[in-house]
Amino acid sequence: MPQTFFEWVAFLIEKYYPLFLRGIANTLIVSITGTIIGFIIGLGVAIARTAQAGENDPKIKKALLSTLRAILVAYVEVFRGTPMMVQAMVIYYGAAQYMHINMPTLPAAILIISINTGAYMAEIVRGGIISVDKGQSEGAYSIGMSHWQAMRSVVLPQAVRNIMPSIGNEFVVNIKDSSVLNVIAVTELFFISNTAAGTYLRYFEVFFITAIVYFVLTFAVTRILRYIEKKMDGPESYSIYGSQSNVHAEIHLRREV
Repeated sequence: MPQTFFEWVAFLIEKYYPLFLRGIANTLIVSITGTIIGFIIGLGVAIARTAQAGENDPKIKKALLSTLRAILVAYVEVFRGTPMMVQAMVIYYGAAQYMHINMPTLPAAILIISINTGAYMAEIVRGGIISVDKGQSEGAYSIGMSHWQAMRSVVLPQAVRNIMPSIGNEFVVNIKDSSVLNVIAVTELFFISNTAAGTYLRYFEVFFITAIVYFVLTFAVTRILRYIEKKMDGPESYSIYGSQSNVHAEIHLRREV
C-alpha cells in the first residue's frame, strides 16, 4: 500500500480515474444544461416582469399582467431565498411522496439547477434590461414595435452583452454548487469522491484531487467566457462610418492620387 501523501494521490487517481471522469462528465452535463435552461427561464421572466400595460389596454389585460408579475416575483424570491440543497430535497422527495413521480436523479438534478438558476438569471437579465438606455426602447415603441419586438431586436442584444460576466459567474457557481445534489444521490464529482474516499478512508487525498479538478474546470470556463466576451466586443481598433476622421482620410487619399 502507498505510504506518502503523493503516493496515495497517484494510487487513488490510477484506481478511480474512471469514476472521477464519470463524475466530471455528470457535473458538466448538469451545470451546462442547467445554466442554459435557467438563462432561458430567466429571460422569459425578466421580459414578462418589464412588460407594461398601455393606458388604453382593457382592464382584464392589466389584471392578468399584474397577477403574472406577482407570481413571477414570488418565484424569484422563493428560489433566491432558500438553499439549493433544500430545494433539491423538497422537489425530489416531494414529487415522489405526494405526486408519485420517481424522477431519475440526473434529470432531477438538471430540473433543480434550472429552476434555481432561472430565479437568479431573471434578476440578472432584468438588471441588464434596465441598464440599456431608456431611449432605445422608446425609439422602438415610437416606430410601432411591440414590447417583445423591442426586446428581441433592440434591448436584449445590448443587455446580454452587459450581463455576460454575470452569466459566466452563474455558470461557475453552478459547477461548484452541483456538489450539493449528492443529497439526492446524483453521481456528480463530489458524490463520486465521497464514495472513493470511503473505501480506503483517505478523505484528505481524495478531496485534494477533487479540489484541483473543480479549480481546473472553473478556471477553464472563466477563460473561455472571457474569450467570448472579447469576441462580442469586436475589434479594438475601428472607425465609425461617416465620421470626420473617415472624411479627412478620403480627402487626403484623393489628393495623393
